[in-house]
Amino acid sequence: MDLTKIENPYFLKNLNNKELKQLAKEIRSFLIESISQTGGHLSSNLGIVELSIALHYVFNAPQDKIFFDVGHQSYVHKILTGRAKDFTSLRQLNGLSGYQKRNESAFDCFEGGHSSTTISAALGMAIARDLRNEDYNIIPVIGDGALINGVSFEALNNLGHLQKKVIIILNDNGMSISKNTGAINSFLDSLRISMSYNKTKQNYKELLQKNKVGQVTYKISKAIKEGIKHKMIDNMFTELNLDYIGPLDGHDFKDLKRGLEKAKNSTKPIVVHVITKKGKGYKFAEEDMDGKWHGVGKFDIKTGEIYSNTKDNEINFSKLIANEIYNKMRENDNIVTITPAMISGSKLNYIFKDFPNRSFDVGIAESHAAMMAAGLALNGMHPFLSVYSTFSQRCYDQFNHDISRMDLPVVIGLDRSGIVGEDGATHHGVFDIALFRNLPNFTITAPGTTEEVKYLVNEAFTINHPYIIRYSRDAALIENNNIKYEYGKWINLISNKDNIIISYGVHSKKIMKIINENNYNIGLIHALYIKPLDYSLLDYLFKNNIKINIYEPDIKGGGFGSSILEYANNKKYDTNLIKLTAIDDIFISSGKTSDLYDYYGFNYEDYIKNCLKRGL
Repeated sequence: MDLTKIENPYFLKNLNNKELKQLAKEIRSFLIESISQTGGHLSSNLGIVELSIALHYVFNAPQDKIFFDVGHQSYVHKILTGRAKDFTSLRQLNGLSGYQKRNESAFDCFEGGHSSTTISAALGMAIARDLRNEDYNIIPVIGDGALINGVSFEALNNLGHLQKKVIIILNDNGMSISKNTGAINSFLDSLRISMSYNKTKQNYKELLQKNKVGQVTYKISKAIKEGIKHKMIDNMFTELNLDYIGPLDGHDFKDLKRGLEKAKNSTKPIVVHVITKKGKGYKFAEEDMDGKWHGVGKFDIKTGEIYSNTKDNEINFSKLIANEIYNKMRENDNIVTITPAMISGSKLNYIFKDFPNRSFDVGIAESHAAMMAAGLALNGMHPFLSVYSTFSQRCYDQFNHDISRMDLPVVIGLDRSGIVGEDGATHHGVFDIALFRNLPNFTITAPGTTEEVKYLVNEAFTINHPYIIRYSRDAALIENNNIKYEYGKWINLISNKDNIIISYGVHSKKIMKIINENNYNIGLIHALYIKPLDYSLLDYLFKNNIKINIYEPDIKGGGFGSSILEYANNKKYDTNLIKLTAIDDIFISSGKTSDLYDYYGFNYEDYIKNCLKRGL
């Protein structure tokens, strides 16, 4: 089949199981070939091929609402709903989103991005449906990793109480990005074991249904079995007053169709537990336990080599931070590391391997991770919390009420800060400065080089207050210099008496390189600290009427530049000296970082030239 000619999923209903299996094989080949050229979420989509096909076979989207928690595993859904032809533009600027997008298709009824939201959304949809006396099915698909988040449990509790018909598909592959941990995962393990029993039970039923004697025997044995089951093996979902089917073989169309049809005919909220294999059909992805193939760049299909953009004189910030934390943990037994399911993404593998008693993966539970860090700090430990900037939004309550208010020595690594590229609006880490700079007792820093990381990590564990190190997805410049760092002080990289640029993180060094290569007549200050500001340096700039150009590819409202404007206003300095270039009141789309910088006005060369005009 030419997948690019699919317009909608209605053709599926005319296919038999053999033809559906062939379609699944072709979709897997298409995904591997396409993603090898564009990058994207590979493993999660390879694992959900048969399930996605079966959902569209049994249900009638878009009238029936099929949607996916997070949404990065919706590629097969996109193919079946007419978007295979657009996969060459996957996750590119103005191209096909890597997530569900309501303006892309009538089949996308929901937009995810962060995990564990679908059950709550589904319950809201179900209440609206019933209030409007409408008739359709609502089918959220959620992974076992996302199920453990507190938002999911809040929704399950309310759903069991309200008894609205929602068909929850639990896509269980034992993984989130890497292997799942925790008691809920152990509980699901016990249910996974019963999949072979369910298949045997179905074969037993089909055998006895062939004659009347067998039918009577089956009815008697079923009644006995159901009585024992309800007394002895009720599971978590039935205890929450939800019906439960499963576990089903997520790669067997016969099993899937049977289970989904049963759920479709139910009148109660129901959980359909489906066992799938993440990465199915591609050896390297199937064998991956660390999340390497969860979200990948371009790769060689035959060898499994994932191409890297990091140059020889650079090192990934995540790896650099992890190395420094490793060294501190080796020196100090009171330091512990916590991450919400990001061991691989934040390069913490060696920490967890060599310090198993002081390393904690709490699963997709960011709020819990932050509160746990507070508890550790209260009892004499010095925790390092590693969390992606975009996911740190879920920690705000704990950062504010607990870590900040009690002034606890928690060191927070905000990974993937700033514009991060192809994952789009839900993953750009551009809000953290505006969120956290208002919190008392917090220090916020933004290193750009290897030397700065070493200094800041060491400082973070000595000042005994809440401390954030925010770092981008970029590589850090490997640099050895003789700069004498001092708490709260910025670094004057290029002096100028009339016109200067202030920036932070990797941006300062990239701007400096262009200025030096072109001998541009403009100064440059590297703001190593977002909070506190370098007030003495700012006083000097304002008192000498130096034009200040602030380069801030993060959200403008409440951000770094905003804090400088606030200071200038309070001190009654001339705010006309300040020109702030930052992200306006918008969400940044997906695309290559370089394309996004050009599109949203952050191209370094163009920016410097515009600043030079102010000095004329």
